[in-house]
Amino acid sequence: MEEQAAKLIGTALAIGLGVIGPGIGIGIVAGKAVEALGRNPDAEGSIRATMILGIAFTEALAIFALVIALLIRFL
Repeated sequence: MEEQAAKLIGTALAIGLGVIGPGIGIGIVAGKAVEALGRNPDAEGSIRATMILGIAFTEALAIFALVIALLIRFL
């Protein structure tokens, strides 16, 4: 296998597998936030702030996977 082909396969695997977890995590966080809002609508501000913080931390993992994939591709 050529080096270029191995880099492309590694890049695809790194980003493909690296965003599965954060995608599932964001879905779970959003679903639980909607469930919490349905149970206690008065706590909307607190729930929304916590949800956005959780999504930001989860999305950071996907961005990290993207950086690793780009490093594999171009280095």
